[in-house]
Amino acid sequence: MDYENIYIEEENNIATITINRPKKLNALNKRTIDELHMAFKELDEDNETKAIIITGTGEKAFVAGADISEFAHFSVEEAWQLAAEGQKLLFNLVENLSTPVVAAINGFALGGGLELAMACHFRIASENAKMGLPEVSLGVIPGYGGTQRLPQLIGKGRAMEMIMTAGMIDADKALTYGLVNYAVPQEELLPLCHKIVSRISNNSSVAIKYAINAVNAGFKYDVNGYAAEIDAFGTCFGTNDFKEGTSAFLEKRKADFPGS
Repeated sequence: MDYENIYIEEENNIATITINRPKKLNALNKRTIDELHMAFKELDEDNETKAIIITGTGEKAFVAGADISEFAHFSVEEAWQLAAEGQKLLFNLVENLSTPVVAAINGFALGGGLELAMACHFRIASENAKMGLPEVSLGVIPGYGGTQRLPQLIGKGRAMEMIMTAGMIDADKALTYGLVNYAVPQEELLPLCHKIVSRISNNSSVAIKYAINAVNAGFKYDVNGYAAEIDAFGTCFGTNDFKEGTSAFLEKRKADFPGS
């Protein structure tokens, strides 16, 4: 697929996806969601890619929301389809991706932008970042998982306040809330992301995949997270990565994980 609204850079087994719609503050439209879907799928299927960073172009916005002009006149059925397809194609895909995904929030992350960041496995923000779910100020609610993921990350009360006031919080408050892991100056954002994902990439990609699945299982109403963890733990013992990891530990050398 030829990408029009994103571009991908790869270095040292780390891929960086940049949403590139600066005139729209990197807002998500259907084309961008489709491109991100394809990019994440392709990178996840590439055994050489050990981690993914997603960010927005420029210093103003990560993603300033969905492109309202694209759906302002939708019918009820069209709106339902928009949310259902978007969640399946992108937001649920990212959350359950076997390759770790880190959001580098470099500015405004509003509406669908914050929902995309929350679907990532964790988030790092620049100090100028602003985050919020302003949908109720438009007469609608978050439709890409915001009402579910925000309470999971920061608690029901704080999530209710953010959603109902349609207000924004800054990077420091997001750090206090636990919405982001770090808040750093703009120039330190991507270097810190690369430093962390480089550490991740040294570990077993197979074990990380099972860890992601087990953590996510604990947030699903119809899944026993503890049982999922036990199953994943046992499965790891049959992998080549486990054999290499334990052998390297006993032989006091650095592990060279085969990724299988």
